[in-house]
Amino acid sequence: MPSPIPSTSIPAKEEWGGNVCVLTYDALDVDAITRSVGDDRAGATVTFIGTTRNSFRGKVVTRLEYQAYSKLAIRSMVEIVRNVTISDSAPSLISCAVHHRLGTVPVGEASIVIAVSSPHRKEAFVACEQILEEVKQGTQIWKREYYDGEDEERAEWKTNYS
Repeated sequence: MPSPIPSTSIPAKEEWGGNVCVLTYDALDVDAITRSVGDDRAGATVTFIGTTRNSFRGKVVTRLEYQAYSKLAIRSMVEIVRNVTISDSAPSLISCAVHHRLGTVPVGEASIVIAVSSPHRKEAFVACEQILEEVKQGTQIWKREYYDGEDEERAEWKTNYS
């Protein structure tokens, strides 16, 4: 049984200048997220989809659960995207979208989708990876892994970068 929704782990969304960051309990629509960064100026659109896998360190994973301090997490995500879009390594990005799921995410479903458009592929790849790594390390989002055959009370909360 999933944990009750904490009052700080609420849906959130920030949009600016063709960019968007979202925290949601809804399933992530990869095609819609990818389309949201589409632009006729883009020669490249890079999409990263992080999914719940069925195993971790020899254990069978049944699901993940994500919680966030949403007010701070959405601000962190926005700051990360803003910093990447103005960096020297990605000077001509057109649009970025970062969507992170909250709540229970079953095996095979997306927990994070990042889409980046740019005139050139290298900048889009670099930006997408940089956003992913910084979101995993610098946002107030935690995950709990549930394993087959283990008491659910023993499921551990982990930082999002483990």
